[in-house]
Amino acid sequence: MNRKELQPDSSPQAAFGAHVRRSREDRGWRQEDLGDRMGYASAHISAVETGRKMPTLRFSRSADRAFGTGDMFERQWREIRSGALLEGFPEYVEHEGRAAEIRLYEVGVIPGLLQTPEYTSVLADSAVKRGAITPDQASERVRIVAERQSALVRTRPPLVSVVLDESCIRRPVGGAAVMDAQLARLIEFADLPNTMLQIATYDLGERRPFDLPLYILTLLDRRLMSYAESAHRGHLERETTSVLPLLTAYHQLQAEAPSQAASVALINQTRKGTP
Repeated sequence: MNRKELQPDSSPQAAFGAHVRRSREDRGWRQEDLGDRMGYASAHISAVETGRKMPTLRFSRSADRAFGTGDMFERQWREIRSGALLEGFPEYVEHEGRAAEIRLYEVGVIPGLLQTPEYTSVLADSAVKRGAITPDQASERVRIVAERQSALVRTRPPLVSVVLDESCIRRPVGGAAVMDAQLARLIEFADLPNTMLQIATYDLGERRPFDLPLYILTLLDRRLMSYAESAHRGHLERETTSVLPLLTAYHQLQAEAPSQAASVALINQTRKGTP
């Protein structure tokens, strides 16, 4: 049997796989033995150990149960996941999935909650080509976007308010077909009973209160949380008193922006290529 030599220093994913193999071999288990204990095929165990497959949260928790390591593998998985994202965003995503209300403001790009898979993939692939992230991190970004969108269809979905700067629908991403499908997705989103979509048009000028993306959550216990980011840094604000001024400004933005009906009409005009 050929044994692939591991290079745990090559990436966090490779380090995770090497850790699994070392823990397994220390116990004298074959991949089949570990697979039986974790509920995975031996081929899956092999793919994770050699870094060919990204571990998941379920896999990490199963490994912790099999090895009796508390939450060691889960913590290592979270470190891998965090490496693909800006500081504070992984924690924000965890709260977003349980929030009662979600408010988003985005500039230049459609936010993840509203992206089509094709749009997401184009952005992730572009980041890889620029050398900003690795292919594994790109795959993780795509997976996280899909995971976040499941919150919109849970049993008791959140109320979701989205204000997009006009640049979001004007900036071409992935070609005409990708953009047309993405704009169609926005219209579908606006038609949901628990959502509201507005376009902050360019003519708002100085009346637009935000220059950078902003996400605001209302949690089930009515606490507020916000997340904002620049090109290289994210900031998660957990103090409700600090979030309240942002929420006020967000409401002011909604009052200034065109209505949902007018915004949907603008999106349709953009799809048709009319000004």
